[in-house]
Amino acid sequence: MYAIVEIAGQQFKVAKDQKVYVHRLPEAEGSKVTFDKVMLIDDNGSVTIGAPAIEGAGVTAKILGHLKGDKVIVFKKKRRKGYKKKNGHRQYLSEIQIESIAASGVKAAPKKEEAKEANTETKELGSMTVAELKALAKERGITGYTSLKKAELIEALSK
Repeated sequence: MYAIVEIAGQQFKVAKDQKVYVHRLPEAEGSKVTFDKVMLIDDNGSVTIGAPAIEGAGVTAKILGHLKGDKVIVFKKKRRKGYKKKNGHRQYLSEIQIESIAASGVKAAPKKEEAKEANTETKELGSMTVAELKALAKERGITGYTSLKKAELIEALSK
């Protein structure tokens, strides 16, 4: 059984107990992470393809360690101009081990609908004039609204 999963912006073909080097993950060493952007799962010949991802599928992995990759030399030169630049780079990586591949039953990350509602309310407040914002602040019982600027009124009303 294998899966094609998106990890840190790149797609990887992974199987159970496989070790993979990926771009640095923000979680600590030894912690478990779940990746829910699974594009394809092959279970002994039965292939499931997502559009773009399979709903409810997930890959669980354990972070083994954080490290730096090999040095890459970046050399730039323009001939006959005397221009040479030599630079080096080492990529930050995380080594993970795939623990399980689940075709269904993995909970997706909870969506922050409240944050979206507050964001739309802030956008609506931003389109109002200062006089309208002051009237709204008076209705909601906010004190000291008369000396506030537009940005301060929006901040006070969005709380």
